[in-house]
Amino acid sequence: MSHAGRRGTVTLALFRAASGALVYTYLGFPALVFLRGLLAPRGHRSGEITPPVSLVIAAHNEAETIGEKLENLLTMDYGPFETIVASDGSDDGTDDIVRRYSSAGVRLLSLPRTGKAGALNAAVAAASNDIVVFSDANSIYAADALRALVRPLADPRVGGVVGNQRNLREPGAGAIAVGEQRYWDFDRLLKQAQSRAGNAISATGAIYAVRRELIDPIPEGVTDDFFTSTGVIARGRRLVFAADAVAYEPVASTGGAEFGRKVRVMTRGLCAVMARRELLNPRRHGFYALQLLSHKILRRLMAFPLVALAATTPLLWRRGWFYRAATVGQAVFYGLAGLGLVRPGDARGWRRVVALPSYFCMVNAASLRAVYNVVRGRRINRWEPQRTAVAAPDGQ
Repeated sequence: MSHAGRRGTVTLALFRAASGALVYTYLGFPALVFLRGLLAPRGHRSGEITPPVSLVIAAHNEAETIGEKLENLLTMDYGPFETIVASDGSDDGTDDIVRRYSSAGVRLLSLPRTGKAGALNAAVAAASNDIVVFSDANSIYAADALRALVRPLADPRVGGVVGNQRNLREPGAGAIAVGEQRYWDFDRLLKQAQSRAGNAISATGAIYAVRRELIDPIPEGVTDDFFTSTGVIARGRRLVFAADAVAYEPVASTGGAEFGRKVRVMTRGLCAVMARRELLNPRRHGFYALQLLSHKILRRLMAFPLVALAATTPLLWRRGWFYRAATVGQAVFYGLAGLGLVRPGDARGWRRVVALPSYFCMVNAASLRAVYNVVRGRRINRWEPQRTAVAAPDGQ
């Protein structure tokens, strides 16, 4: 075989491998989860229970949002519950705001700057109740969110419950923000299917509940919501999704802010998977191990086959219409992504066209940076929050 022939064979093999990885990760795996949830569902019991709960919040310089958050918690349709705010070295007046709510049962832990993991560990250690609810300082709960969150805990096999984070659709939001909202719409459906199939993969920090006996101390440099919620599965209990336990959060106001947040979250997330690597053992954890591998590792590595696909497809142009269409399709897709990043605030109809391409490219660029951080051993233990206050929609 000639040199050109060998090069063509290698190019074709690389194209097929990259295509296979992308098709499995973005289409095959979600289809498998949905199918398993339909054909082999694992139900759980729910009940109208109101066990004593401790709600914990780690806060660092959250003066702009913490007051609204605590006011929101006072409107909950749930009997008395304990609220603990672990202030992680705040110096912007956060502590003073929290102290105003002491008569309403809010406890302040004023800590030196240790990082979110240390703050949450201190809050859990101070909690008085067997059910611990975790929340972000800028997430706003629907009035019945706590009732909905604890219902599945009526089943003793359930060790943790993942709530439903919703990003509000803000007028004039840029392409990245619109893309993130669409992503969460799909992620919500995927979580429901994962839960029906056995376990949700992990929680998001806005709203989730865990039995205190299943909570491990959080190490530095990991995503705390992933590490804490997957401890439930590591102990042989179920982690289920409660779609009616709703918390509202804003999306990042700019693409640059969202890129930085994604890099941080993915870097810490990959470190968290490494810390929980025993969950990747299919002999012990069955289908969940495949879910974790596909959703939290392969999806973070998809930038590599995307680059391989972009590099090899033009080289296969002469092999037929399929490769020509693939080349043109990628050019159009990445062109739309670039326009969305350059002109994020254009008219609403334009944002709809460029939202997903822009968000998709931004996320994969962030994943490359995160993988680089992990390979280099760079850990992200502390950061300054960039918060936007958010109010629940009317009627919530």
